[in-house]
Amino acid sequence: MKTVRQLTTNAGSQLQKRTLPSRNSNSNFTSSNEIEEQISTVQDAEVNLLKSGELTYKIPMNVEDISRFGDGNRELFIKSSCYSIIPIIVNESGTTISWVFSSEPKSISFSVVYQESLEAPVEKSKVLIPLTRCNAHKETIQGQLKVRNPGAYLLIFDNSFSRFVSKKVFYHLAIEKPIIYDGSDSP
Repeated sequence: MKTVRQLTTNAGSQLQKRTLPSRNSNSNFTSSNEIEEQISTVQDAEVNLLKSGELTYKIPMNVEDISRFGDGNRELFIKSSCYSIIPIIVNESGTTISWVFSSEPKSISFSVVYQESLEAPVEKSKVLIPLTRCNAHKETIQGQLKVRNPGAYLLIFDNSFSRFVSKKVFYHLAIEKPIIYDGSDSP
């Protein structure tokens, strides 16, 4: 039986607020220079993947597509040594994007990256969830993201670490639009 693991982020938060391990194992103190170096390393991994990795599939979606998603899961194939992305175009802030996924036959890496538009240079991307190896073949992974800025939110499923084994990802997406009170329910 699979357990559930959650990955959640607030799209407006700064990456600097993440807890990053110190490279100096003799100390619990991480200097600001070490943090900046680790942040750029995290950012570089996703940017390098998007720039030079081999893409298997790109499945663009918008809020309306996800609202018609239904209850079932969809399947995404990722060849060995490749990655696939689901860019989600969001035009208004306050929307919450939720995902649930599992993989077969083994683990998959997952990341969420923000771009102002799909045409924006990859170097200007902001990593919201760094590449994380998920044992999605053993536990269901779920997460959500609250949109702070309109733009493209890329859900990245990375299998570049696997030289010989292709993967299938079974995913479900949901959207929750912000509730805006207009005062019209008064008598």
